[in-house]
Amino acid sequence: MTPAPWVNFLRRLGWPPWFYVVIGGAALVVQLVPAWREPLIYQRDAIGAGEWWRIWTGHLVHFGWMHFIADAGLLMILGWTLGQRFRTASWLALTVQPALISAAIYWLDPQMQRYAGLSAVNLGLLLLLAVRGWQGNWRDWFWPAVVAIYVVELVYEITRGGQGGGFIAFDDPTVKVATSAHLAATAYALIAWGVGAWVERKAKPARSLQN
Repeated sequence: MTPAPWVNFLRRLGWPPWFYVVIGGAALVVQLVPAWREPLIYQRDAIGAGEWWRIWTGHLVHFGWMHFIADAGLLMILGWTLGQRFRTASWLALTVQPALISAAIYWLDPQMQRYAGLSAVNLGLLLLLAVRGWQGNWRDWFWPAVVAIYVVELVYEITRGGQGGGFIAFDDPTVKVATSAHLAATAYALIAWGVGAWVERKAKPARSLQN
């Protein structure tokens, strides 16, 4: 059976992995239904009371449409690139990384009572993509530039006490940039990159023997 023309068109473009679309769609639904925000947002006291789902669902909540558009838009861009090249790594980053970010906030940043958004997840994905891309070609200037911008942003946030960024106006004036979440995403990306590189090195001799 010959595929429909639109199917071939999407294949040529490189259709992003479905799990990126699912997460972006779920975040959109939460944004469209404001009543869901409070039961799903990362809330330290609620998590301590046993509402563990918030360590994942909190990342689907956003403080306003500008916050959502920026986060979901970057997620789709990363899904189009990272998901096609490193499918397993990106899948783990969207399932394991959010929980680790929330756990880091909970244990290392007890002053943060509320957290929401995909920005830390996106930064982890972006750094993972950058270091993997740089690993593929150490002379390529683009990926070191991405890493450098990433580092500058983190340093800026730290020196300003979590007031870095500033490009998005949240609908809650008490919200500030969650630097601890971004640092946790950095740690995850570097660990994931190191583990992935180790697995690839271990797999190369086995492939050589088979050949």
